[in-house]
Amino acid sequence: MPYRRLPNTDSARVRALKAALSISMRVNRFDLAFSYSLYQRIETFLPHYELAIRNHRQALSQQSSKSKEYNEKLRKARLYVSHFIQVLNFCIIRGEMKPEVREFYGIRKNSKATPSLLKDSKVIEWGEKLVKGEQERTRMGGNPIYSPSIALVRVNCENFKQAFNYQKTLQNNTHRFSEKVAEFREDADKLILDLWNQVEKKFGSLSDEEKREKCSEYGVVYVWRKGEREKLEQVKMAEKASLSLPFTDASENS
Repeated sequence: MPYRRLPNTDSARVRALKAALSISMRVNRFDLAFSYSLYQRIETFLPHYELAIRNHRQALSQQSSKSKEYNEKLRKARLYVSHFIQVLNFCIIRGEMKPEVREFYGIRKNSKATPSLLKDSKVIEWGEKLVKGEQERTRMGGNPIYSPSIALVRVNCENFKQAFNYQKTLQNNTHRFSEKVAEFREDADKLILDLWNQVEKKFGSLSDEEKREKCSEYGVVYVWRKGEREKLEQVKMAEKASLSLPFTDASENS
């Protein structure tokens, strides 16, 4: 026999609750298969639940739409930070600067490797170190590094820093709305469970098939297990075939 399956997505939950409100538009409230107090609870709850879902989806959409711009600014900032450090190392290799200048930028004197920039926050951190270090080194009489200049490093890192902070705000909004939906989801499940239990109880005296048909009008969802429907159809066809066989009087054969 098919089993009742409670909704497991927000869209399915909303459909289940709307089905209950929809049938109340066609049936007198005294004839509903569930209590009027439950109807009032659903009517009050549903708009708030739908609003929370919309807010969450909008937050996700906004975060997604900004991701391409964010990734491009990250790519450029990482590129300028990496290239500046490479050029610094080239200057040291050519003998134009001493290894000690690396310490202005927070790099060990004998380190020739480019610091890891895999984490987004590290790009911002090293960008700020390079800007501060270049300003300090040139203030003490050192020649500026070009291609890229520290001005380009600063501009691209600042652009990315703004995008980084904005993306964090979007992520926080999405997380906050997600938690709000989760709270509503728990209440929705309780309402639907109460609703479907009341509806099934109302039609409990009917045959299984009639009960499912009536309950389905209230949004109750029934799911057939694999192969069950086919077996039922085969049984019905067999019964129908047996009823259609011609009646044979045993006395005719005697």
